[in-house]
Amino acid sequence: MLESLITSKTRLRLLVKFFVNSKTQSHLRGLADEFGESTNAIRKELNNLTQAGFLVKESDKNKIAYKANVKHPFFSNIQEIIRKYLGLDKLLEQILERMGEVSQVILVGDLSRGIDSGKIDVVVTGDNLNEDYILNLSSRIEELIDRKVVLTLLAERMLSTGLVLFDKEVGA
Repeated sequence: MLESLITSKTRLRLLVKFFVNSKTQSHLRGLADEFGESTNAIRKELNNLTQAGFLVKESDKNKIAYKANVKHPFFSNIQEIIRKYLGLDKLLEQILERMGEVSQVILVGDLSRGIDSGKIDVVVTGDNLNEDYILNLSSRIEELIDRKVVLTLLAERMLSTGLVLFDKEVGA
């Protein structure tokens, strides 16, 4: 659906890259390699997004690093749209619905680094997690969001190595 609003696939991929996880930053050549596109196509969209104020440039030695402008007035709105586009809102809703005593839901893997590979890796921590529910949940979520979902259950809290979508202790 978002593809009909944002017709440039490169721009959409850049928005996903930088707005799924606001800590993500990247260089022109790295993005060109990752997306398999020319540096000119990437540069054009980076310039458009930077001029609009959605991205900021930072000088990093001899390279320019780009990242999301978290101070932009629409930052949280864009981040929410991108997360909905990826189905993270539905994924979180399904996990919290009947999973048990969930402590954390952490996005790990490619998507936590802003790489939309079509696969979503999620770690769920908590006590007395409903393992029967989890067996059916992956396929149900995959149908809802049209992406491969891999859920990993842990009893112990984990230090965030990815993007925290829910943390009961922090209240987020």
